Amino acid sequence: MNTIAYIKEELKTFINENETPFNQKLLTEAINVSTKITDILNKGNIDLLKNAKKLIFYTVDQQEAELISFAKVEGIAWAKHSLTLELKLEWVQAIRRTLWHFIRIIDEEKDILKNRDEYYGMEKLFNEKIDQFLNTFFLSYSHYKDEMLHKQREVVEHLSVPIIPIKQSISVLPLIGFIDSYRIKIIEEKVLNDIGESKIQILVIDLSGIAIMEMDVIDYFEKILAGISMMGCKAILTGLRPELVKKMVHAGIHFEQNAETRGTLQETLKNIL
Repeated sequence: MNTIAYIKEELKTFINENETPFNQKLLTEAINVSTKITDILNKGNIDLLKNAKKLIFYTVDQQEAELISFAKVEGIAWAKHSLTLELKLEWVQAIRRTLWHFIRIIDEEKDILKNRDEYYGMEKLFNEKIDQFLNTFFLSYSHYKDEMLHKQREVVEHLSVPIIPIKQSISVLPLIGFIDSYRIKIIEEKVLNDIGESKIQILVIDLSGIAIMEMDVIDYFEKILAGISMMGCKAILTGLRPELVKKMVHAGIHFEQNAETRGTLQETLKNIL
């Protein structure tokens, strides 16, 4: 058995037989985390001490597939329970220091590492795996957070497209704020679905709360009006502001084919009702 393989087995045996001093050393190396061990366990069912041992064993055994899978699961768990990256980084660095602390103790007792090449070779193997764990963890954590933000934004955007029924088959859609390429797609989905489900025959779209639209959004909006018309619904646009009208005119955009344009929402509703 070569030197690195021998010290791997010695290290695992030592940690298994000295679990209490191993845990104590970890906690002294991570002061901020040590005070939150119980909270993290209760909050996310994450056993930091058990997971530290697992990370070390995957590292010294060079079990790359298991280590990557473990890092992905850990990343999701920490993101899901809103545990900070700062705490995770402190904990993993404490694990790294603890690992080398016990390697030094074993080597002093048994004089295993005979030269620098053996030491640096082992250092490269072990530290690369811990770095790989950290990188995979951070990517998994970030991906989960990005997905959560995307879903939250989707919910918010759906809520910001309020189609209000004012009479059977007649509804109003007041649009306010900035409409970007993402939001216009939400508007399309919500409008066409509601027309189909609620059998809307007249949809009044009030644009008085929209000061400006980018050209790609205007083009997309024109297609939405065509879709509304194809579904047998009449679209009426109200509240078009001068700045928006000017931009449409200069760009050659015309809505007359698929929608009526009227003045204010109040006047339009008065005439319809």
